Amino acid sequence: MTLLDILPSLGRAAPPRFDPAIWPTTTHADEEGRLCVGGVPLADIADEFGTPAYVIDETDFRHRARRYRKALRGIQVVYAGKSLLTTAVARWAREEGLGLDVCSSGELTVALAGGVAPARIIVHGNAKSPDELRDAVRAGVGRVVVDSCVEIAYLAGVAQRRQPVLIRVIPDFDKSGPSTCAVTTGISDQKFGFTLAGDHAADAAKRVLAHPILDLVGLHCHIGSQVTDPALYGEAVRRMIAAMADIRAQSDVILTELNIGGGHAIPYVPGDRELDLDELARVIEDALDEACAAEYFPRPKVVVEPGRAISGRAGMTLYRVHSVKTQSGGRTFVAVDGGMSDNPRVSLYGAQYTVALANRHSLGAKQLVTVAGRHCEAGDEIARDIELPADLHPGDLLAVACTGAYHHSMASNYNMVGRPSLVAVKDGRARELVRRETVADLLSRDCG
Repeated sequence: MTLLDILPSLGRAAPPRFDPAIWPTTTHADEEGRLCVGGVPLADIADEFGTPAYVIDETDFRHRARRYRKALRGIQVVYAGKSLLTTAVARWAREEGLGLDVCSSGELTVALAGGVAPARIIVHGNAKSPDELRDAVRAGVGRVVVDSCVEIAYLAGVAQRRQPVLIRVIPDFDKSGPSTCAVTTGISDQKFGFTLAGDHAADAAKRVLAHPILDLVGLHCHIGSQVTDPALYGEAVRRMIAAMADIRAQSDVILTELNIGGGHAIPYVPGDRELDLDELARVIEDALDEACAAEYFPRPKVVVEPGRAISGRAGMTLYRVHSVKTQSGGRTFVAVDGGMSDNPRVSLYGAQYTVALANRHSLGAKQLVTVAGRHCEAGDEIARDIELPADLHPGDLLAVACTGAYHHSMASNYNMVGRPSLVAVKDGRARELVRRETVADLLSRDCG
């Protein structure tokens, strides 16, 4: 019998060991104090599939997909495949009623292999090649988002039937831009899309309309990533409706679709803010009513493209501790068997993560440590100055939360290290979705 059994009120007063805002919905500790997700102890996954390993909670992924459809009624939800995509993940998105957006022929092939109907696929990218456009139109994708004038010409040249098109527009947030974005793509000085200034977007519309085989149906925009303020999407809606009204005035065409992209924020560490979906729905509705009334413009269909917000918290990464050392007068470093090859976001963006001891529960003191990677770079870190048990030792298992987005999809072979396996958990079972990359895989591409 434990102290919590004798005094259960202590459990209610103590902070949860695993913050439910950060860890998957099925996260809990078993009787041995091991971290479990999807009914599976993570230590068992590490033993069976090795480490590093990406783990994805299917129940959590589906839960967040359903939450989007429930909160954003009347709005089409399209999952951003760039965040995490395998044939199984594509199937989950399809079964939950989501469309899927892709950015390459590879992502398109995976989406189709996962059973996603071509008509529910949107093709993105700022430098699509003629071959990629040809693959898209041959598959019969529902939308191609054009990003440059030459791309419009390429698409018209390869289209075999009338192809629905969206124009990517920069909402020109340069002066009133999103201060709550980790990465901003709604400003003019960046590589994506056509600016509203200088009538570039209106000119792009005329170019699309000049090709009878292209069917201009609407506009697309993306204001940034890790956006916490729903009001910014309201401003984007107002600017896009005004742009659609300008296109109507100049080209006598009424666009019927407005895609406002994704970028919805999730928390990575305690205290981080996330985007409120109920408030987002209200903001979009109010902005549509206001803007359409002001421009006497018929209400378009609205599309959103969440990726990280669906897959991010469903995933985590498992690492085995290899060494623990304290430098003289410096930090304590916990070195693990992965690093920037499986999580480049720390070195790219200065991303922060929540880390937990997964194979046991330590009741002792904690200490500040830096979880360092295995690669030959001084900046190869997983998390800096975080609290972990002072009795941490080689062989322990660490779990890093919120790695379901932009980890598997951004992994590399730096130092010729194979990419980790991706393991799905659900209802007490674990299954490998993507196997670990081997040295033989690496050599198979070496023609020397």
